[in-house]
Formats: sequence, C-alpha cells, structure tokens
Amino acid sequence: MAENLATEVREREAKKAKAEHLLDVRNLSTHFFTPDGVVHAVDDVSFTLGYGETLGLVGESGCGKTVTALSISRLVPDPPGKIVSGQIFFEDQDIVKLPGDAMRRLRGKDIGFIFQDPVTSLNPTLTIGFQIAESIRQHMNLPSRAAKDRVVELLSKVGIPRPKDRYGDYPHQFSGGMRQRVMIAIALSCDPKLLLADEPTTALDVTIQAQILELIQRLSDEFKTAVLLITHDLGIAAGMCDRINVMYAGRIIETGSVDQIFENPRMPYTWGLLDSLPRLDDRRGNKLRTIEGLPPLLINVPDTCRFNPRCNYTRDQCREKEPSLTSREEGHEARCWATQPDGWIP
Repeated sequence: MAENLATEVREREAKKAKAEHLLDVRNLSTHFFTPDGVVHAVDDVSFTLGYGETLGLVGESGCGKTVTALSISRLVPDPPGKIVSGQIFFEDQDIVKLPGDAMRRLRGKDIGFIFQDPVTSLNPTLTIGFQIAESIRQHMNLPSRAAKDRVVELLSKVGIPRPKDRYGDYPHQFSGGMRQRVMIAIALSCDPKLLLADEPTTALDVTIQAQILELIQRLSDEFKTAVLLITHDLGIAAGMCDRINVMYAGRIIETGSVDQIFENPRMPYTWGLLDSLPRLDDRRGNKLRTIEGLPPLLINVPDTCRFNPRCNYTRDQCREKEPSLTSREEGHEARCWATQPDGWIP
C-alpha cells in the first residue's frame, strides 16, 4: 500500500514537472443543437489553471460557466450538446480526444466535481456511505473495510458529526448544508488534482455558505488541489480566488488577478457586476445599481460586441466588430473597444 502511494506521488511530481499548467483550455467551443438552432453556449474560450491555484469563473446565469465545467469533465449531455472544437489539456493529455473508458478513469480520481444541487445529484435510494465509497472502490481498489474507513474519515473531515453513525443514513436524513458536505466528500474522495465547484453554496443560508467555502479552501490547501470555482457572487470570488475570469454570452470578456479585477476593471460589464454589489460605504437609502436589459440569445450570435446593447459606452465601432481579448497590463486582459489604448475611456 505504501509502495503504491509512493509510486503515485512520484508519477504526480513527474507529470507536474513536465506540464506548465495543470489545466490548459484552448479555444473551447461547446454547442447545443436544438430545433430552433445552434446554441453557442461556450464560444472560443481559453484559460489556464495552475497547480494548487483557485480560479474563479463569474458572470450572470446562462453565460456559459456550468457548460464550461461540464465540458472539462466531459459530462455535456450528447445529444443535444457537443464539444465542436478546441482542446482541453489536463497535464500532458488532451482529454477531448480520450475514449470514454479512459475519461471515466480520470473523472472522479483526478477530476472531482461538486454539483450545484445536491438534492438532484444524490441518489435518494442509496445510503450516503455507499455513494461516497463507490468512487473509492472504483479508483483506489480498496477492500470494503478500508473503503468504509476512508468514507468515515472523509465525513469527519467535511464536518459531519458522528460520521460512523451517519454512514448508513440516506440523503433525505440530511439538511441542505450537510448534503452539500456529502457532495464535497464525494468530490474529494480520491484526492483529485482538480476540483470543479459549480456554485457550491447556492440556496444555502449565509452562515452555512461561509462554512462550506471555508471547508473547500481548507481541504484544497490540505490536498494541494486546484479549484475552478463557478459563482455569480463576486464577493465569494474575491475571498476565495487567486485569479478571476469574467464570462458573458459564452465568452471570457475579462481576466486577471483578484486585485486587477476589483481595483482596475477594464470592461463595462465587469463594472456593472461590481456596481451591483452592496457596499459598506454607500449612503443609507442608496439603491443598488443594475445592468439594464438581458443577455443575448446564443443562437446566431452576431459578430459584434455581445454586450453593446446593454452598455452605456457603446459606439459605432462596437456595433461593427467584436473586440478581441487584449492585454491591458501584465496578466490582465479585456474584450472591449472602449478601454483599449486608442479607445475613449482612460
């Protein structure tokens, strides 16, 4: 057992030395083919994620965040969805080209996924102990007794009291926060290198949200796991992430460090997201600002700035051609005509 663990550690270190990034997404496009037309849910998206790094993926509902994560884990329902182009390098292999059996060996072991809604993700007819142990039995080849001990250890780590007694309980016997902890235990059961967390605190009260986020951060530090955190809450991203990608209408429209995004945003959409947050220094009685309008339909998207119908700074150039993602400073890029060096906003 110890020899196998030592061998796995050596293999991980060798792969880490060979690969510059743990995850390297290049020009990823995922479309859904519907009777009304082709939905460009993720359209030419590129980003990297380093070992042990936490990257935030933020934006309004429907902008492509969850489909990006499903594409990385190869869980896009087919039909109607399909990865139509691009590459997803996980260490030194393009997982888009992996056959189904190889991807199943990778998913769960090296890539963990915390789904948004534990109620629909957990099987109500199976005990939580069985559901956590399933991945352990498949990927770690542990005997039943050792697998159960591992499950009890995980339940304790995620803060579930009396883990031995709760091993045989069913999902309906847990509260919403406890079910989310079970989902985290499943995702971390095989010590994955990458954790995809899809809005893990949705529908939880503020106190439980803080506990879940602190738990993810602590376990990420303990297991040295990289995290792709999907959220619409910029406050959560500010407290959890090293870098942030802002998505809109299937595209990444701004990317940078947390300090760059919050202190010097260079895209009007990002300004709108930040302006919609409540501030402690606001005067009493001030109303929260909103972004007027709705995101565009992602069927037959025009080759112009996708945010221009809702933007207060739009000009003729914005209606003629879509800007590319260009550098504003080192490590900071934005997709906007207005904030480019020859634009009209300083």
